[in-house]
Amino acid sequence: MGDNGKEIKEIKLTAKDFASDQDVRWCPGCGDYSILAQVQRSFPDMIGVKKENIVWISGIGCSSRFPYYMDTYGYHTIHGRAPAIATGVKVAMPDLSVWVAAGDGDLLSIGGNHFIHACRKNIDLKILLFNNRIYGLTKGQYSPTSEKGKKTKTSPYGSVDNPFNPAALALGSDATFVGRALDGDAKHLQAMIKRVAEHKGAAFLEIFQNCVIFNDGAFDKLTDKKTRDDNVLYLEHGKPMIFGINKNKGIVLENGKPAVVEIGEGKRRVEDLIVHDENDESFLIATMLAHMTDNPNMPTPVGVFRQVSRPTLDGEIEDQIEQVKKMKKEGDLEKVLFSGNTWSVN
Repeated sequence: MGDNGKEIKEIKLTAKDFASDQDVRWCPGCGDYSILAQVQRSFPDMIGVKKENIVWISGIGCSSRFPYYMDTYGYHTIHGRAPAIATGVKVAMPDLSVWVAAGDGDLLSIGGNHFIHACRKNIDLKILLFNNRIYGLTKGQYSPTSEKGKKTKTSPYGSVDNPFNPAALALGSDATFVGRALDGDAKHLQAMIKRVAEHKGAAFLEIFQNCVIFNDGAFDKLTDKKTRDDNVLYLEHGKPMIFGINKNKGIVLENGKPAVVEIGEGKRRVEDLIVHDENDESFLIATMLAHMTDNPNMPTPVGVFRQVSRPTLDGEIEDQIEQVKKMKKEGDLEKVLFSGNTWSVN
């Protein structure tokens, strides 16, 4: 009820309410368009978060234009530093829902150090990695996630670098939420964005995103209707790992390693398959799933690899400040600034 006694009706937001008035300037067909659309469609369903309490932080790269296209608060910052700046925003204003948009070159090269520490500290950030396995904005150099042997302008005879596995890196850095989605699967991507929004702690979502100009078709076998079912493993908590166009393939552990088996009469049983547990504190299965991406003979897992709960850095800082206030009472900044050795300049 309002002050005048009249009932106040809550306005239901739509995707349009999260679209800014800026012209979206990505290459036609870029996977970033899909990510932007699914974020805007998902945000009206964020429970308990007001639109004015959402902020986007980005670094440098194609993905880093994201804050311009969202009708929320945001900062377009500097290369690789988005997690660090987002950390400052969250610690200073813990009531905000802080999101990071970053590319693989941005987050995992110059920004790698900031990324792993944001995960380690379990800061309540929502980090979306737009992984197209190439430097797009700087016109097609190989990136930290480009596959070995990739021919680019800076590796004309094929890259000899071993690429980062982003999901494995996030797990190794102890992020409390690690997931993966595809830009071409709108329904699943929306569901994953909502899961990220609901998580309290460092939430990392890797999104395989097609770059139509410099790395077109990098994820075709995962998104093409003819091949995706046999190459994508959708992870569901509490359910056996089944995939295939006829749902006749599954994942088992053999000699401590994952293996693909066929399911059916005279073959392996569903009961033999690994049952996914995203809340497993040991995250051994989650790490195994992350590294399945490195094996061309295994399906690529998408979904939630790991989700666990533990205290966040920003929350513990806030609690510590309140405890100190109780012990020493409210501080006076002016007294601090003008105490000790001070002087006046005339």
